[in-house]
Amino acid sequence: MKGEGNVLYVSGEESAEQIKMRADRLGINNDNIMFLGETDIDIIAQAIEEMKPKLVIIDSIQTMYSDEISSAAGTVSQVREITARIMKICKEKAITTIIIGHVTKEGNIAGPRVLEHMVDTVLYLEGERYFSYRILRGVKNRFGSTNEIGMFEMQNKGMVEITNPSSILISEREDNPAGSVIVASMEGTRPLMIELQALTSQTVFGMPRRAANGIDYNRLILLMAVLEKKAKMPLSSQDIYLNVVSGIRIQEPAIDLGMILAVASSFKNISIPTDLVVIGEVGLTGEVRSVNMIEKRLKEAEKLGFKKCIIPQNNKKLLKDEFKLDIIGVKNIEEALRILK
Repeated sequence: MKGEGNVLYVSGEESAEQIKMRADRLGINNDNIMFLGETDIDIIAQAIEEMKPKLVIIDSIQTMYSDEISSAAGTVSQVREITARIMKICKEKAITTIIIGHVTKEGNIAGPRVLEHMVDTVLYLEGERYFSYRILRGVKNRFGSTNEIGMFEMQNKGMVEITNPSSILISEREDNPAGSVIVASMEGTRPLMIELQALTSQTVFGMPRRAANGIDYNRLILLMAVLEKKAKMPLSSQDIYLNVVSGIRIQEPAIDLGMILAVASSFKNISIPTDLVVIGEVGLTGEVRSVNMIEKRLKEAEKLGFKKCIIPQNNKKLLKDEFKLDIIGVKNIEEALRILK
């Protein structure tokens, strides 16, 4: 059992029977994978010393404990001590180690923040409960950049890599309803074409309702105020709902102009062309501000067969590459809204 390339999987969460059932379902049958159902760090350390694996997986750090510490497993002192012990053993013997941790309802790693400072790399596996897509995002990396993501789909055989996420995120957009628009967002250094959907309806209450799914709620409120002030659009009597299709969450401001055009499209009941992509950040005075990595976004749109793209005027001036796209530069939201007419 001391051959090269062995993997030691330490589980404090599930029993050997449960792991075996999952391995059978996923079709995993590898003699180099060794299992240890244990939570005592002393026994785990001894197993690592004897087996000398190339990879150790600890699932999860909150279930491990040391008899030298009187507090319960999962407490600050236990998590800190266990992590230090594992790092000492594995770094001395040059063993790659993956430590799995719980997350809170807010999406942060549970336990002491010092845990993130101790390790070399922190990866978050993100995904909405009712969607099959998962994003593996790096938030810390001592050996390289964190500007990369991996996108996967949960299937019967486990998570499968999605090599072209943009084509999947807009694959069901067959008709051309009002309130739907495609935006180009960046996830790390990867451009994604994502569909935004907006719906406006006459409010039946004194206070109009605003709801956002997949974007920051406060950002929606801010942009609707800009749209009402600068474009003279009477939204104070309208309920506004905005959704990012496929359960993706977007945080960058480059989708601001897309949000504004989607809401305006729904309010005026004017469809946005299906071959149009919208890119741009919107300021409080209604100006459309330039965004970064514009050429990567345009190349992705061109690859997926889009014909037109609305981008900030300042970005259009600085373009170096030639594109087959019909690129329209706009300075403010009034110019962008005129294109829809």
